[in-house]
Amino acid sequence: MQSEQQRQPVEPYIPPAVVLPELTVRAVVVGTLLGMIFGASSLYLVLKVGLTVSASIPVAVISITLFRLANKLGIRDASILENNIVQTAGSAGESIAFGVGVTMPAIMILGFSLELTRVMLVAVLGGLLGILLMMPLRRALIVAQHGVLKYPEGTACAEVLKAGASEESRAAHEGRQFDRESSSGPAPSASDKNDHGEGARTIFAGFALGLFYKAAMSAGRLWKDTPEKVFGAPLEAGSVAAEISPELLGVGYIIGPRIASVMCAGGVLAYLVLIPLIKFFGAAIPGALAPGTIPIAEMGPGQIRQAYVLYIGAGAVTAGGLVSLLRSLPTIWQGLREGLSDVRGMRSSGDPRHSGFMTLRTERDLSPKFVGIGVVLLLVVISLAPKLHMNLLGAVMIALFGFLFVTVSSRLTGEIGSSSNPISGMTVATLLFTCLIFLALGWTGPSYYVTALSVGAIVCIAASNGGTTSQDLKTGHLLGATPRLQQISILIGALASALLLGPILLKLNETATVYVPVSQLTKNALAAPPSLELEETASLVGPQAADDTRSYLVWHKSDSNLAPAGKYLVDPDTLRAAYLVDPGINGAFDTRPDGTKVKKFDAPKATLMSYIIQGILDRKLPWGLVLLGALIAVVLELSHIPSLAFAVGVYLPISSSTPILIGGLVRWLVDRRARQRETESLLARTPDGALRLGRARSEAELSAESDRSQGVLMASGYIAGGAIAGIVIAFVAGLFDRLDASLASWASAHNPLYNGPHADLLSLVPFIAITVLLYLAGVRGDAASKRT
Repeated sequence: MQSEQQRQPVEPYIPPAVVLPELTVRAVVVGTLLGMIFGASSLYLVLKVGLTVSASIPVAVISITLFRLANKLGIRDASILENNIVQTAGSAGESIAFGVGVTMPAIMILGFSLELTRVMLVAVLGGLLGILLMMPLRRALIVAQHGVLKYPEGTACAEVLKAGASEESRAAHEGRQFDRESSSGPAPSASDKNDHGEGARTIFAGFALGLFYKAAMSAGRLWKDTPEKVFGAPLEAGSVAAEISPELLGVGYIIGPRIASVMCAGGVLAYLVLIPLIKFFGAAIPGALAPGTIPIAEMGPGQIRQAYVLYIGAGAVTAGGLVSLLRSLPTIWQGLREGLSDVRGMRSSGDPRHSGFMTLRTERDLSPKFVGIGVVLLLVVISLAPKLHMNLLGAVMIALFGFLFVTVSSRLTGEIGSSSNPISGMTVATLLFTCLIFLALGWTGPSYYVTALSVGAIVCIAASNGGTTSQDLKTGHLLGATPRLQQISILIGALASALLLGPILLKLNETATVYVPVSQLTKNALAAPPSLELEETASLVGPQAADDTRSYLVWHKSDSNLAPAGKYLVDPDTLRAAYLVDPGINGAFDTRPDGTKVKKFDAPKATLMSYIIQGILDRKLPWGLVLLGALIAVVLELSHIPSLAFAVGVYLPISSSTPILIGGLVRWLVDRRARQRETESLLARTPDGALRLGRARSEAELSAESDRSQGVLMASGYIAGGAIAGIVIAFVAGLFDRLDASLASWASAHNPLYNGPHADLLSLVPFIAITVLLYLAGVRGDAASKRT
């Protein structure tokens, strides 16, 4: 059966002999801009909750809508192949953002400076390497395995593009002549137009709602952003909270009720079991219990979490990542073996379509010489770039692990989809092997932390982008696109997004960075060791820079004597530390000396990477707490519960997982309603009262329809709008600090939704409103699909 499916070539929507506009300037520009927007929102999301969602379908719908609006103004409508170029260029940003957000913040968590050139180098090199390494696999995985490897996201995106095809594209598909002057020929059906117009309106409405809601809540202070309830005895220090943001609600809807509920269960364990338990037993201890620095009796929920539960959560995340990798090893091995076998088979194939003399437009790839030279040049840059602290062994490991995991990722996305692709597990494996080799060679100094992390980051981004490239090429294969033009467009889109993500990452970190005076940390003078030669200099940035414009020496303190390990600013005259630079990503201090609060990014996956490096090369961790977290993951796996999602919930604040759970519950209600309607339609009766039985759709068909429904489009709009608003607010923070302080002061005194005895309850009203709108969008979209 499998061989028969492989022998039957696909009949593309646009025949190979037909040439339509494809790699146009406008398609590349629109796709690149949309990729940068969704890449930025994905980076914001991965820093908050450690995951992203696919951008291909939203980008495709937006593309069709923009070009259709332009057509009404007298500009030629885009062909289906142009829209495919837009979604191809636009999809790269999300996958690169995931790799950057999962790995690069670990440098700051380890106490090093995260420089712009380092982030941009890793993003560009990893993104381009993943695309180039995947290109030789296209014919083996996309063409030869058609009908075997489904590539669910790529197939769904192709269906969306077909539904919104222009009249010119429909004429080409049907073999009709198309007169561009008079646009002769049958028009698209009303249902197709209405369906796609409705989808576009839904995305834009969700984007506008998410943008306005986030701006009104976070910048305008119209209502409290995180309602919270802290319990007293007998559940002392237990608490529940919800960050009522549209982007987290949208994430919950897209990932669905299963994963959303498991994540929230981890938060319940942390905030309603572990924290009260530590408080109950630790309250009687008179002094501080390491790694805490003050008695537990004096700690609030946040302090207990920071001192103890974060290490438990990190241990659970680490173990969950390793278990995910171990569970995937058989699939990874099979994917690698079959992928390499397919490549060898294609090389020896006598099929003229795949020979070096093939002329079909749909079989034209970029030259193998271009790919080979590109890979070699990227590896040379990786080896020579001083910011990466790379050596020859590190470059060799990137080449080996990159080829291995890009091959595996490209095949696994075809089998189980991008959302289930264990990229985090592959990154964990890369870091583990790298650190163990470094340890065996005695390379345990701080500079090797950066080398190991650079290896893991480039491999992670390459594997992530390799899987995304496979989905895009599958979409193009079904539509009849030219592979070479798709490959050029995704290289352009990846390069643009990679260059943008570095500045955004550093700015998000900067706006939430707190410079903690050393006098708040210790009563003793903290001096840098005289044996150290401090050469790096830095000044304060952000709101605190207005009060101190001096230039300081930078000291990366690796021990916890007298004060926490981390990055310090040292007075160049006295060589005494003046400030601890607490990063905005995974920092421990959320209050500046003037009393203003900041929102930290938890970055759970990046923390996992930093713990692996520290645990192996430094071996300075509270291993008792870390092992407790690892055993929690083991218990969950024995109970057949996905431990990684649960572990991320333990590590994240419960305020992040609660709105994700609510979004998942809304998705469950919408899907339940859809299945009820499916049953009703199967049992419909004719006008004379006879029972008319329809064909029951499979669970896979229902799931695929749900994944491209109006509810998913609305949720995607929520995510993009809320995340973009959050990024803009972070970027302008400090420019309007006086206005912001005035708004906060007025809201605290006069706005009952922001401050007061009922603020926690009243602030839920706007969130309930956008939740109801999300449900109505999902139900309305399901009803429309039944009518058509």
